[in-house]
Amino acid sequence: MELMLIQRLRAINKGVALVVGLGLLVCAAFVLIDIIMRQIGTSLGGTEEIAGYAMALATSWGMSYTLLELGHVRIDLLRSRTDSLARSLFDLFSMIVMSGVVITIAIKAWPVLERSITNGSRANTPLETPLVLVQAPWFAGWVWFAVMSALTTLAALSLVLKRRHSETEPFVGAFAEQDSLQ
Repeated sequence: MELMLIQRLRAINKGVALVVGLGLLVCAAFVLIDIIMRQIGTSLGGTEEIAGYAMALATSWGMSYTLLELGHVRIDLLRSRTDSLARSLFDLFSMIVMSGVVITIAIKAWPVLERSITNGSRANTPLETPLVLVQAPWFAGWVWFAVMSALTTLAALSLVLKRRHSETEPFVGAFAEQDSLQ
């Protein structure tokens, strides 16, 4: 059951990563067009602002994909010298800490969005972008990351409690450079 949940979450996150990647490509094309237009004396304007929004959205949504692809940075000096049980306990501890941090970020992000909704806030820029248009998907990305992190942690905890330690490695383990160099 746990491994099936992780597979489904990976499939969802691959779709999310494709959408985010497409959004970044569109943003890059927009910036490139603006750069070319500047060479002929005109400009679209607002490319810096839009690129900043794109990066914020890509970060909040991309974290979930990175989680299940073992792309988050971990220092595994002690972990790499231990047996399967100890490694799974180190991994579980790191996931509990990550989940706590990400859930806290998602909770703290809500008042930012709520204030923008209540006040009808706009960016203090020439585009005067309604901030809710950017902050709502940004907030949703953090919530998705929090849900993903919590579900991943619960799946790992379940496997550890069932004494299936080695099965946690592919989704909460640490990507070791040594493995990639062999």
